[in-house]
Amino acid sequence: QVQLVESGGGLVQAGGSLRLSCAASGSTFSSYAMGWFRQAPGKQREMVATETRGYTPHYADSVKGRFTISRDNTKNTVYLQMNSLKPEDTAVYYCAARLFSVAEFRTWGQGTQVTVSS
Repeated sequence: QVQLVESGGGLVQAGGSLRLSCAASGSTFSSYAMGWFRQAPGKQREMVATETRGYTPHYADSVKGRFTISRDNTKNTVYLQMNSLKPEDTAVYYCAARLFSVAEFRTWGQGTQVTVSS
């Protein structure tokens, strides 16, 4: 079972950038598809970006062209580069993992807060 730890959240002004990192440990990182999700106060958790080996990354419409998901298997880390941030991007961001043979994301990090001020 992989364990996930996010970092990189913080407070940023609208139009700014942040890069979130998610470090994985405890299992073979390259066996997992990875994703980023977020949950704003009073709202349901939503998918932000996912990536699966051999396929084009998938993004929520609200972040397309602004966010980029990437991974470094040598560092067991997945990243979320967030540019042109908007106040509506404010949320707790979660990293998640699933085995390629499984449809659901079953392993989650503890989350990191991103706050975008106007």
